[in-house]
Amino acid sequence: MNDLVDLVISQWAKECPSQDFSAMSVVARLFRLNAFAARNVNRTFRQYNLHQGEFDVLATLYRTGAPHAMNPQKLVEALLLTSGAMTNRLDRLEQAGLLVRSPNPEDRRGVIVSLTAEGLRVIKVVLKDYLADLNEFLEPLSAAERRQLAGLLKKLLLKQDQDTPGSVGA
Repeated sequence: MNDLVDLVISQWAKECPSQDFSAMSVVARLFRLNAFAARNVNRTFRQYNLHQGEFDVLATLYRTGAPHAMNPQKLVEALLLTSGAMTNRLDRLEQAGLLVRSPNPEDRRGVIVSLTAEGLRVIKVVLKDYLADLNEFLEPLSAAERRQLAGLLKKLLLKQDQDTPGSVGA
């Protein structure tokens, strides 16, 4: 069975028969899969009135463990954002009652960002649906194929991280 990328690659091969389009066939599929995956998870985030970036903030606070709190600079570093972008996300999430900023007891000039009880409840529910979306997306692959694909993608990412550390967030 052929996909759209097969069609595109065959067209390129006819026009430029001396070129190797094997890399394009892989990366084009990665781009298409990213678009499909983003569409699916964004639909889930919208159900909870969240954007991907807001989910990332809540998820980062949650996965750090109790008390689910960090200073904003650590969040900026964890998500590779500008401080301005982080401030906007924190403002929206605080207005929604999902997190709170409180004085940092170790630094009078700073604050600590913490999940509220509602924020913890929401991230647990959204995370469950998010993981279900990802599993549905990968349903055509066996467990062994998922492990193999994860290993190959990790190999590519490690090379990119080595060449340009800290350039793209997770």
